[in-house]
Amino acid sequence: MGKNRKSKRQLVRDEKRAKKREREIEHEEERDIKKQRREEAQQETLAPAAADYVPPPLDGIYDENAFSSAPEGRRGPNTNFEREFFGMLAEEEQEYFRHADELLELNDFPSTEERDIFLQNVYKEMRGKELKLASSQSCSRLMERLILLSNTRQKKSLFDAFGGHFISLVTHRFASHCCEKLFLQSAPVVTQELSGEYEQEPLPEGEEETEAMKSSMEDLFLLTLDELEEHLGFLLSDRYGSHAMRALLVILSGRPLDQAGTKSLLQSRKKEYITVEGAAANASELSSQIRAVPSSFTMAVKKIIDDSTATMDATALRVLAKHPTGNPTLQLLLELELTMFGKNKEKKEKKQKKDDDEAETNKEETQSEISLLGMLVPDAPAAFADNTTQAAEFVNSMIYDPIGSRLLETLITHCPGKIFKGLQQHIFGPRIQSLLRNDIACYPAIRVLNRLSREDLADAVEKSLPEMASFVDKGRFNVIKTLFERCNVRNGTDEINSLLKALTSAYGNDWKNLVPKLCMLDEEVSEEEQKPQSTEEVGEEEAEEKKEKQQPKFQTQEAKNKAFMLNHGSQLVAALLAIPGQPSKAIQSSLAALKPAQVMKMATTSHNTSSILIKALQTPAITPTFHKVLVSSLLPHVYELATSQHGSAILNAIITLPSKPAEPNAPAVPFHMKENIISQLAQYERDLRETWLGRNVWRTWKGDMWSHRRHDWVRWAKETDPETARVAAAPKKREDKEKEEAEKKPKGYLGKNFDPKKAKGFAGNKKFEKKEVSA
Repeated sequence: MGKNRKSKRQLVRDEKRAKKREREIEHEEERDIKKQRREEAQQETLAPAAADYVPPPLDGIYDENAFSSAPEGRRGPNTNFEREFFGMLAEEEQEYFRHADELLELNDFPSTEERDIFLQNVYKEMRGKELKLASSQSCSRLMERLILLSNTRQKKSLFDAFGGHFISLVTHRFASHCCEKLFLQSAPVVTQELSGEYEQEPLPEGEEETEAMKSSMEDLFLLTLDELEEHLGFLLSDRYGSHAMRALLVILSGRPLDQAGTKSLLQSRKKEYITVEGAAANASELSSQIRAVPSSFTMAVKKIIDDSTATMDATALRVLAKHPTGNPTLQLLLELELTMFGKNKEKKEKKQKKDDDEAETNKEETQSEISLLGMLVPDAPAAFADNTTQAAEFVNSMIYDPIGSRLLETLITHCPGKIFKGLQQHIFGPRIQSLLRNDIACYPAIRVLNRLSREDLADAVEKSLPEMASFVDKGRFNVIKTLFERCNVRNGTDEINSLLKALTSAYGNDWKNLVPKLCMLDEEVSEEEQKPQSTEEVGEEEAEEKKEKQQPKFQTQEAKNKAFMLNHGSQLVAALLAIPGQPSKAIQSSLAALKPAQVMKMATTSHNTSSILIKALQTPAITPTFHKVLVSSLLPHVYELATSQHGSAILNAIITLPSKPAEPNAPAVPFHMKENIISQLAQYERDLRETWLGRNVWRTWKGDMWSHRRHDWVRWAKETDPETARVAAAPKKREDKEKEEAEKKPKGYLGKNFDPKKAKGFAGNKKFEKKEVSA
């Protein structure tokens, strides 16, 4: 990668920010030192829990004697280990590591070799101080950046340094992030070693190879699990340890690490994102796909599931299911059990039922084989028929709980078919319409809709039609969207038309009202939102400061609800646009009836609404003039679109469309409209080049070619046309014209002024002479 070049203004700004950050870090460190000294002074007389630990009140989940072995001075609720204090870095060490952190954050090294040498020097300097560095508030970020850039040998050395202290590290406020980063960055190495693609890095001069470096990454992970094994029940709901446990479960199961669902499962929204500029090139492709894992990892997942729930009863599981920290971990355990061991569990449960009468002495073994699903909903699906059973009470108590309903979503999505049929028949089916109307219960009900058969879905739609007005009033656009999409998948044309009729009646029985209402185009926008301050009028620093002042520190509940409804309403419009037939026709009619100001509001206010216009341009038109009408509404505002974050994507989508449709009603934008757009862009060429968005649009439309080689631009712009249209529109050569005219003339015609005596090949032709005489 090339070296990043910055302007003088950017360098001055970075220097100011760095000084400001140094002052903040110094104040934080002074506060931490004073706080640490006070805690050490009071440690002999008081018995507080760890300063970075906020335990959840989970009565009944842990054994009463679970933390009796902890010494009095370090004993906390629900803990059965001694928390370690690793000491603090000296001031000189803190200054060195802080400077190293700044260099790694910029990653402004002349070459990769020099960066590797710098990393080796940092590792030499922190040898023996790894635990202090990981648990330091100011230097733990350096440890995360080191892990991002480290090779396999260096990662194994960190496993060696952390070994024996993992339980204290994963439950520490700052060190837990370092452990998570180490686990996730080391996961692809296991697959590489398993497939034989791993090549050992050369050992630097003067460094001795440790036992951890000789060991495989699989063995290092298993040793870590052995260390955490006796504390699994505590880690389920620990504020920091639960994140590390989820990371280990994802790694052991071989799930992709870079998927959005995995990231949201592993970390909270408030987590600080630590990265290194340019370090994305070191990311392995194995992180974005399903990884092959050894059989020992699969057995480890099974053992973790069994050990985590072995000491729990039904009451403890219910408490954990409604706990904000324990619920995500329980979700992951349940999902892994159902996806990895579901079939084996079913077979074992069938064998157990057959052998219940014969083997009464094997009760302990039978209890150990009970699955997590069996503990949550025992005797399912037969137990769902009676509302007084434990299984039915569990499901009914989780439906309306904001945290427990998430576990119920996982159960509905991955449970076996026979259990799902019982849930649908006895719990969700009879009251599906009321569940879809509720703001919490609608999410488990949506999961149910995704698994319904054709007949059950038609029944659910019939029950939901009278509630359509209520869905609209309460903003349940995600429910309406799911009903349309599932009916489209199940080929329920009649149900789709009924849903569309009910939705249209809720908006005044007019298709034209759908897009303005769902995308909130009728609401007034303040002048500040309509005219945001640009960096052209003021400097970059002044614009950033003004932007920070204008942005509120917190978002009101009304603003959150408005953004929530706009997001779901836009998704509903996009879903209807993708369904052929009446839904697509309704949305296109509504878009064509919009005023130019409304179209511009859709194009520039949010990503959700602008993506609707892009999809509309790429969707076959029900009426031949749909795409022309939509683009004509945008033509007077080309410059505003080009400098808008969301509108620029619409302009870039227009140039990719053909000028002549390949088929009737296929997506197309006439060529004269494209010429109109590029001519307007050429008028603002200088202004466009001053902004990143404008340069992107100018480059996509090949503005330089338009300015200097107009004929080449016309030829390039027409390359998006279908092959038949481009051949028909191409200028024909003289020979091709003469050949085409000859084919049009009658057969045997030789021209008016033809002289057979002068023509070669016709002299002495008796047939020709006879024809001439007869004439």
